[in-house]
Amino acid sequence: MTARERILAAIRDSLGPRRAAPQAVAAEAAALLENPQATRPRLAAPDLAEAFALKATALGTTIDHVPDMAGVPAALRRYLDAHGLPPALALQPAAELARLDWDGIATRPTLAPDEPVGLGLAVWGIAETGSLVIHSGPDNPILLAFLPLHHVMVLRRDHLLAHLEGYAAAMQGAAQPRNAILITGPSGTTDIEGSYVRGAHGPGFLHVILVGP
Repeated sequence: MTARERILAAIRDSLGPRRAAPQAVAAEAAALLENPQATRPRLAAPDLAEAFALKATALGTTIDHVPDMAGVPAALRRYLDAHGLPPALALQPAAELARLDWDGIATRPTLAPDEPVGLGLAVWGIAETGSLVIHSGPDNPILLAFLPLHHVMVLRRDHLLAHLEGYAAAMQGAAQPRNAILITGPSGTTDIEGSYVRGAHGPGFLHVILVGP
């Protein structure tokens, strides 16, 4: 064996097993698509709301439950009192939130750079990952999801989806937002020494008010 052949043989050996032919890869992908449910992870619980709550709380999100939208202001007040926060917040300028009774809670549509609390409305919730989906738009300034220290989100139980693919299916044929953001737990990071820093790149606290019977 020549030196050239030895070099080429060493390169081939380092590449590991031969890759499957493109036709074989395509056939395997087609087989998976025939039964997508077989490849989806099992939910944490049969009930979507329970599955969502289990995943979300495992990531540091806190959850409160109210039977209808009218209970949202009281749930927010409970959260503010529990954290020693004043009754004031930046409120997403959505009609569904604006029509609620905010008596005793000062709301404003604009955010300060050091905003303590912001409250918004989730478009969808993903039970598989405990994630929230929000869309930017005229009634949802996107900074509401990033600036406040405490991010409070209202999520309707009937807007819960089992898996992420459900969101893609729900958006087929719908108007596409400029930004779609998936929020999974409060912001945090760990430095090289393993020290956890809460709120490193966004809200340090995420609270979900789950609405529905």
